[in-house]
Amino acid sequence: MMAQWGPRQKERASRPDSMEEFRQILETFDNPRSGRDYTIEIACPEFTSVCPKTGQPDFGVLTFRYTPAEQCVELKSLKLYLQQFRNEGIFYEAVANRIVDDFVAVVAPRQLVLEAAFSARGGITEKVTVTHSPTD
Repeated sequence: MMAQWGPRQKERASRPDSMEEFRQILETFDNPRSGRDYTIEIACPEFTSVCPKTGQPDFGVLTFRYTPAEQCVELKSLKLYLQQFRNEGIFYEAVANRIVDDFVAVVAPRQLVLEAAFSARGGITEKVTVTHSPTD
């Protein structure tokens, strides 16, 4: 039996892949201490995306912990990048991994941990932790 697609899934399937467009929003600046390891922690408490199954909004808190190499992420561009997911139908696991892929492609940190803690839906919460290190 074939799975039935809801309206959001049909809409997403008809659009071109926007991954590269999303990545282009992220900007960086030169790390002022590239010879030193230090950790930057960024909390994004207002992340939203859309459940691809129900079309309902999903809310979460994203926490980035990274050790920059040559570049640091510019915060306003990160905010604008994350806002692009407001209308994206995407599962928690997929969005967390996509964000890490984009961040690594643009910022190229020495290390990165993204913790994506999503609000309760039906009495269940989920936290997705994605790690990137040079050996990945």
